[in-house]
Amino acid sequence: MYSDHPCGDSAETVQVIDNRIGGSLDRNLPPPRQKEQTAESQLDKHEAQSREEACRFINSTDLRRYIIKEQVVKGMTRDHVRRAFGNPPETYTDPQEVWIYQTRYYGALYELTYVYFRDGCVERVVYRKP
Repeated sequence: MYSDHPCGDSAETVQVIDNRIGGSLDRNLPPPRQKEQTAESQLDKHEAQSREEACRFINSTDLRRYIIKEQVVKGMTRDHVRRAFGNPPETYTDPQEVWIYQTRYYGALYELTYVYFRDGCVERVVYRKP
């Protein structure tokens, strides 16, 4: 029987070896939430909710899988998009930040990929034919 406190007179302490895997699996965790200290207005709440919708937590295993498969999904950061698609050939910042990527087959333009950002995170990805 195992317990976090002694079971009886003949109880022995067992040393458990730390066998956690290495690496930085928590690098894409969202910052810890802070408690609200003042009452927010409805506008501030809506803005905070929309920011949370754009920036969301992506499991590190899923994130690696997306990057390896060269996929971009909602919630990724600019760095994640660069790692998946490379540096954007076209960027626009007004009225919303948009990165545009071109997909070519046999030298001909096949598809345009529009990556829309809000607060530094992917809000949506749109694929269009030229």
